[in-house]
Amino acid sequence: MSIHNLAATIAMRKNADPDSSWTAKLLSKGPEKCAEKFGEEAIEAIIEAVKGDKDKLTSEAADALYHLLVMCAARDVTLKDIETELASRTAQSGLAEKATR
Repeated sequence: MSIHNLAATIAMRKNADPDSSWTAKLLSKGPEKCAEKFGEEAIEAIIEAVKGDKDKLTSEAADALYHLLVMCAARDVTLKDIETELASRTAQSGLAEKATR
């Protein structure tokens, strides 16, 4: 599944019955719970990165990406919004971009 397909699936499940979809159930708990879940998954990915287990890191990174998109969807931030922001940053070097923050 591509990240675009994943984002589309999350968007479709936003208004689904929480009893029929994990995504809908998570979204029904509100943006704060979605952010908490993303944080948990991000920490798990960090732990696996430190340990150096490629397979576990791959799995945790997939979980983190999914939960990042769910968290963003909870606040009506789309993958397209994120892509637009990333595209705006490619016009300058990463160092120059960081210096403007």
